[in-house]
Amino acid sequence: MSFLTVLPLAVVMVSGPQILSAIFLATSNEWRRNSLAFVAGAAVSISLVIGVAFVLGFGAVGTGQSRPVLHVLILVVILAAMVSTYLKREQSEPPKWMGRLERATPRTSLRLGFLLLGFFPTDVITSATVGSYLATQGLPLTDAVPFVLATLLLLALPSLAVVMLGDRAKTVLPNVRDWMNTNSWVVNEVVLLFFAGIVLNGLLN
Repeated sequence: MSFLTVLPLAVVMVSGPQILSAIFLATSNEWRRNSLAFVAGAAVSISLVIGVAFVLGFGAVGTGQSRPVLHVLILVVILAAMVSTYLKREQSEPPKWMGRLERATPRTSLRLGFLLLGFFPTDVITSATVGSYLATQGLPLTDAVPFVLATLLLLALPSLAVVMLGDRAKTVLPNVRDWMNTNSWVVNEVVLLFFAGIVLNGLLN
């Protein structure tokens, strides 16, 4: 998979509560262990979803005459989600459990990374798409490694910022977090719009 394909898909994977959780954990009491555990949990779940999609050959469902129908259905769901996100923009707030992440433990962080990246709807669809694409194109499963690594790198950026910025990160990261909290609906719309573009491109091609 090319870099121009991998990077946008990786951005889709981390946009939303995923990157917000990474920022919260990077400013937590045990930020090193928590951030590492969070990324490790994400690595396991992403790889698992891709592997299952690859082995079961989910891509076969989208081939032949059923392919356009499948793409249209997915596109309708995405557009409905975009409308819903816009209508609820004034109510857009991060989940209450995020406020408790500053006191998280490595075990909690590991579980959170596994659940967020392995069961969040857009992440499941994206990872399954990668696995099924490789299966239908006759490519090896190892070709998914750049996608997984790019996603994990984006998740690790907040903790890497702490390493590079030191004490300045205590000011910078909360400001980034607050901006994303306030504008989370915009971020969600951009992610959904990008994903709609991918589906539309598949439908037209």
